[in-house]
Amino acid sequence: MTLRRQIATAVAAIAVLVAVAVGLLVHQAMIRQHVDQARSSALTALDSALADYERGGKPTDRGAAVNDPALPGRLRALVDGGRHGSLLAADGTGESMWAAGPVQDGVLSVRVDFAQDRQAIADLDRIILLTVVAAVFTTVLAGVLVADRISRRLRTAATAARGIAAGGTDTRIGELVDGKDEVADLAAAVDLMSRTLHRRLEDEQRFTADVAHELRTPLTGLVTAAELLPPGRPTQLVQNRVQALRGLVEDLLEVSRLDADAESPDLSAVPLERAARRTVSLTGLDVTVDITADRQVRTDLRRLDRILGNLILNAHRHGAGPVHLHVDGLRITVRDHGPGYPEDLLRHGPQRFRTNAPERGRGHGLGLTIASGHARVIGATLTFANHPDGGALAILVLPSD
Repeated sequence: MTLRRQIATAVAAIAVLVAVAVGLLVHQAMIRQHVDQARSSALTALDSALADYERGGKPTDRGAAVNDPALPGRLRALVDGGRHGSLLAADGTGESMWAAGPVQDGVLSVRVDFAQDRQAIADLDRIILLTVVAAVFTTVLAGVLVADRISRRLRTAATAARGIAAGGTDTRIGELVDGKDEVADLAAAVDLMSRTLHRRLEDEQRFTADVAHELRTPLTGLVTAAELLPPGRPTQLVQNRVQALRGLVEDLLEVSRLDADAESPDLSAVPLERAARRTVSLTGLDVTVDITADRQVRTDLRRLDRILGNLILNAHRHGAGPVHLHVDGLRITVRDHGPGYPEDLLRHGPQRFRTNAPERGRGHGLGLTIASGHARVIGATLTFANHPDGGALAILVLPSD
């Protein structure tokens, strides 16, 4: 159940319980009042009838009689013991309040009709029922309105929090949630967390960019020095490591630009089949290209090359052959036949400096991060999954014109 339904249900249950309890208390109190009034009237009439009987030998009050055959047996037994008493009893004609006492000729009794009192009690019960229904309806309606306001504010806060989780760390929930209650306190706490996270992300991005820029200058000299070394196997090893370091620095610079949202696409009309085959030829890797439906789209060819190139390189480096690239309209998939993507990557997406699983090889984990960043710049959707038959599967869906 949603929070709104839980609050509304709780309010409704409490309102019903309170209303029923109050109604029962009022009902019992009114019955007791009418019974006491009827008993008092019957006993007063009995005293009057006894006084008349003593004076004239015959009661004059209406409803009074000596040895009335309709007198309830319990009350007759009480009077036979020499005592006075009263009793509310029902017979074929309805309910009556009886009062009786002993006299010389037997039992003198007075009968007071209780029908009007019972009708008054029934009328009051109907009023109580209508009042209970109205009170419950009003209370539940008020509870629903209050719960809806709380739920709406919490949904707004949750939507903003999801936006923060998606990367919008400049979102502020406090600007969307009004009030000074616990929900507002929660929004303020989330805003504080968002500001702290935003500052840390900015510090991390700035640090990454600064490190990459600082490394670029000495690295350029190192590349030049490596090229001046005499030919040989050691020189080749040094040059390979220097080129790997140079690639890492360039990737760091690229990631820092993507993180800063400083990139904008250079759109042009691109036939997807030609672009896919071009990317495969540039990588120089063994990739099977399969075209189901070719399509021409407006996109950034350089960024598309980077996305597909990194996906192909990742498939070869961390997966296993054969590697297939399939083009079906706006949908491009890259699949390998290795161990597949680890669960952490599938849940949280690619993360820099993490390859997520030892079986997928070593690396700095920037390839998929860069591919996701460029996909975001060109408005494409890049998702990662594992193929049912085994292997990692990257799915790139380009935006339609």
